[in-house]
Amino acid sequence: MITSTVDDRGIAEIVMDNPPVNALPVKGWFDLAGALDAAGADPAVRAVVLRAEGRGFNAGVDIKELQAAKDFGAIVGVNKGCAAAFAAVYDCPVPVVAAVQGFCLGGGIGLCGNADIIVAADDATFGLPEVDRGALGAATHLSRLVPQHKMRAMMYTSATATAAELHAFGSVLRVVPREELRAAAFEVAANIAAKNPTVIRAAKESLNGIDPWEPKRSYRYEQGFTYELNLTGVADRVRDEFGR
Repeated sequence: MITSTVDDRGIAEIVMDNPPVNALPVKGWFDLAGALDAAGADPAVRAVVLRAEGRGFNAGVDIKELQAAKDFGAIVGVNKGCAAAFAAVYDCPVPVVAAVQGFCLGGGIGLCGNADIIVAADDATFGLPEVDRGALGAATHLSRLVPQHKMRAMMYTSATATAAELHAFGSVLRVVPREELRAAAFEVAANIAAKNPTVIRAAKESLNGIDPWEPKRSYRYEQGFTYELNLTGVADRVRDEFGR
């Protein structure tokens, strides 16, 4: 589901591969966090490329796992797993380049919103369909990709934005044909990896230190409303309707 390799340039490649849509279960989110933490802790790693195999980058959480759960254990687990994975991208001591193809939804937005750089295929779309699934969250990360009023409209309507739109906003660095995506992401990562690694790690830490708000804390605030919707039973009803 999650694999990680490091090449001789010091570029770690972390790949999500969980067909059919790369929706990750609880374990998948924690495994992803672990892979990112391990890459950042390796002094030989100078940059990370985070990408996915298959039709799309990431479709968020595994809704079927939540529907099959007999208690609140799955929702607590997946919320903690998502928080850990998003934080691992943000806290990774070296820059993380996200390579996005196809759909980037829900948890995928959390990963991209915390990435340092995004390279996208020309077929990539970004969205937060959370309200259609009885949940909230990752508006924190979407607001790092699009302006505030665009984020609100996307959140309320579950509308998506294209890679071209995000490129116009400046949040996507490059838009390329899908077959060129991996190479484009590695080109950016190699440029970073060629720099002095001590300076790059210092740059990452300094940029996190001047962020206008702390995304880990704001995301956990959002998750409180997801817990509320689950406790009241609203989330179950909406998820069941979504699954029909």
